[in-house]
Amino acid sequence: MAFVTQEKLFSKQWFVAYSLIVLGAFILATGFVFFITPYKIVPGGVYGISIVVHYLTVGLFDFMPNGVPIGLFALSMDIPLTILGIKILGPRFGVKTVVGFIFTAVFVDVLTSYIGTNDPLGLADDILLSSIFGGVVIGIGLGLIFKSRATSGGTDIVAMIIAKYTKMSLGQLMIYVDSAVVFIGLAVFQDWKIPLYSWIVIFITGKVIDIILEGTSAERALFIISDKFEDIKNKILDDLKRGGTFIQAEGMYSNKEKQMIFTVVNRRELEILKSFISKIDPYAFIAVVDASEILGEGFKRLQEHEL
Repeated sequence: MAFVTQEKLFSKQWFVAYSLIVLGAFILATGFVFFITPYKIVPGGVYGISIVVHYLTVGLFDFMPNGVPIGLFALSMDIPLTILGIKILGPRFGVKTVVGFIFTAVFVDVLTSYIGTNDPLGLADDILLSSIFGGVVIGIGLGLIFKSRATSGGTDIVAMIIAKYTKMSLGQLMIYVDSAVVFIGLAVFQDWKIPLYSWIVIFITGKVIDIILEGTSAERALFIISDKFEDIKNKILDDLKRGGTFIQAEGMYSNKEKQMIFTVVNRRELEILKSFISKIDPYAFIAVVDASEILGEGFKRLQEHEL
């Protein structure tokens, strides 16, 4: 039950989690309604399939002259896929996931009923701009839902099921499943530009989700090996006012014992430290690693990481 998380009912964590879900669902819906659906962009997932079905059924049914509602069709896919996922993968999908895709479907159809699908922002002549902003808005919405520790459900479950019975990675499979949906859009709409715009949306969405979940950290983790480790330690402690850790190391070639320094600094401090080390020990070894998130004393408190 790795994906199921529970907060105490009506606790602060509960309110924050469900507020993020509702807000994320609304933002996600606005992304589809304003930037994606009107221009027949098919960004993978159940909503990509729903957009295709919506346009295929325009005028097909007397009781739905404008086509099958996108949110309703997405919901009709999300529910059985979630049930199938629970049956095959176990109870990984909690109530928050169900709440998330229900609110998203409702918001999409309610907004569509007011806004329509006829170029609401006047971007028909600049679909690239619509793709970029659509990817950003959808990424923000999904990022907030994921931050509540819910999952997106939908075709992600299909990828999880395939991953269970194959040796392929989940990340690869999600790309393949989304790409298959994109090619369905190409086959139906007969426009080679659709997959290009759709992949732009998919790429930007993924990047924005990463930013929402991991932040735009300015911190850098450093591993430093130098014979002048005492001087470097004093620079870090006294000048930069940072901490660090000595790690006992041994040279792979020389078998000599070394003191390796591990520390975390921001971009400005990194340049100061590199300049200092280059002057006192030009032969020092420095590995700089981007740190997406730093928790603990001197940085973000561990409690702040919780909802």
